[in-house]
Amino acid sequence: MVRYNAAMIDRRQLLTIGGAGALAVFGPRLAQATAMNTGMSRVTAYAFSFKGLDGAEIPLSSYAGHPILVVNTASLCGYTPQYTGLQALWTRYRAQGLLVLGVPSNDFGSQEPGGAREITKTAHEEYHVSFPLTEKAAVKGTNAHPFYKWAAAERPFEAPRWNFHKYLIGRDGHLKAGFTSAVEPSDPRLVASIEKELARD
Repeated sequence: MVRYNAAMIDRRQLLTIGGAGALAVFGPRLAQATAMNTGMSRVTAYAFSFKGLDGAEIPLSSYAGHPILVVNTASLCGYTPQYTGLQALWTRYRAQGLLVLGVPSNDFGSQEPGGAREITKTAHEEYHVSFPLTEKAAVKGTNAHPFYKWAAAERPFEAPRWNFHKYLIGRDGHLKAGFTSAVEPSDPRLVASIEKELARD
């Protein structure tokens, strides 16, 4: 079987080995290799912005240099009590620079059917969440928020499969880890990853 080195494939070779199909296979690798070869920086999380639950913009660039834990949330899920653990992380590490960002989504099991009022009632009134929440957004498929499309391209095998999936963005703006819904906010693996990023200069 012939193996191709993405850094060595030029446009003519791509067309020769299959046109659009080859671009689909090698495109991301080629773009990354090209960026490396030309000294261009890869896109980071700081390129993206969310609209807050209150309507205000939340540009991730405002948190450049800080680790960010991005979690797709839902009000009617069996994992909804994880709001308590996420709030505990926010309380514990906020002063050290951690941002916890909740992204309400109705993508899994239609478990976030309401609007801002219902989301606020669950997160703020029932679980006393004080970390920022975005407006409801898609986190999978063609309509996914651009941040989630970027994250899925960065780590295609770690995309959200249910509510309360957790992405950890490092101080450099790159995606450092993904944690499934079943990983509690207090899980030592998640806590250790957060502390590792907080300890970076």
